[in-house]
Amino acid sequence: MTSNRPTPDIPFFWAVGIEDTNIGWPLRGSGEPLDEYASTDHYSQWRQDFDRVVEVGATTVRYGLPWYRLNPAPGQWDWTWADEVIRYAVVDLGLDLIIDLVHYGTPSWIEGSFTDPGYPAAVAEYAGAVAARYDGLVDKFTPLNEPLVTASFTGARAIWPPYESGDAGWARVVVGVSAGIQAAIKAIKHAQPSAIIAHVEATHVWETEDPELVAHRDALRLRNFLPTDLILGHVTADHALYPWLIDLGIGADVLAGFQEPCPKPDLIGVNFYPELSCRELVNIDGKPIGVAFNGWDAGLRQVIEEFWERYEVPVFISETGVEGEPAHLSSWIETVASTAASMRSDGIPLRGITWWPLFDFVDWSWGSGGGVVEEFYTRIDGVISPVIPPPPSAGIAAYFRRMGLWTLREDAGSITRVRTSAALTFAAATKTPSLTHDEERAS
Repeated sequence: MTSNRPTPDIPFFWAVGIEDTNIGWPLRGSGEPLDEYASTDHYSQWRQDFDRVVEVGATTVRYGLPWYRLNPAPGQWDWTWADEVIRYAVVDLGLDLIIDLVHYGTPSWIEGSFTDPGYPAAVAEYAGAVAARYDGLVDKFTPLNEPLVTASFTGARAIWPPYESGDAGWARVVVGVSAGIQAAIKAIKHAQPSAIIAHVEATHVWETEDPELVAHRDALRLRNFLPTDLILGHVTADHALYPWLIDLGIGADVLAGFQEPCPKPDLIGVNFYPELSCRELVNIDGKPIGVAFNGWDAGLRQVIEEFWERYEVPVFISETGVEGEPAHLSSWIETVASTAASMRSDGIPLRGITWWPLFDFVDWSWGSGGGVVEEFYTRIDGVISPVIPPPPSAGIAAYFRRMGLWTLREDAGSITRVRTSAALTFAAATKTPSLTHDEERAS
């Protein structure tokens, strides 16, 4: 295997994602695993949910497999559910799947989760098993969704296992997940040499008007790219963050291990939410805090350009969405389509757009017993405050995040989906004439 093989010719695609956070540990606060498929009742409604994908004109789905259910103990596998789901989506409906292998969590039998010394080998075994089993049905894989968010929630802020904290914890998780991604890529390529690897990362736009926070802003901007730099073998002794990692206890031998040959991803996915991904740094009680602001299309353009210029790997919008009334969602869908068409006409190899999620999801704080989980603050009418969830006594419906093309409703313990007008806007957008593969090849 080599890292400089030709990049596959990937036609432009419209995709949707189904929120698939799955952490197979009893979480602090609730004592239960966090599994969005269970929270949204996807396990019993998956056929209808895939039918909804077809209804809105998407050809592709970013779709996660719950590792802790497929691989409940070392060497034990249960493919029953996944076999049925994948066959229905791919064979019966003709959909293309980008399999999301790890979405914020591991099975609890990996005792140290992402910082366990055995994690890279375990995730490689899992990734290789999935790629081998579904060879001929699925050829696109994301080894791990959003290393940056994974490191924030599990490594810096002790929200999820392994409950590390601080910069040192953040660095340990980043190194662990990055090593795991490299190991997974190698295992996937061994099982399916022609598989397409879609590396997916969260994006952040950091700004500040406080001169005392400029250095911190610049450091955060560098950290935006550190996991991907590690995966691609770019973190050598002359990397700007190399001394910082060494000071945090990451050994030089560990960093040198990332230089071993590993196939390069075929696609880099950028996850961008215009009202959540853009943060202004402000000083609150002597601590730099990121306050979300709306970066809209300028922010989207910025993060796509940054990832393309830094890595020269074709990109796709692997997640995007806004929260609110259907008209607001429709406005963003139209903006994303026009921005993507403009960027493609400028020569940027933008391969696809993914709306996330297909239907509303349940705020992660529900899985933590109502605990505060979001890492950003908001500014409402000039007042800056953390995101405080409702009390669990308010019920699960109070935790529905209104970001889906279908909205969730809870009635007598049953969760249903109701199509919104944004679904019609998305369906219309999939027919945008300028977003065609032939136009890109001509350019």
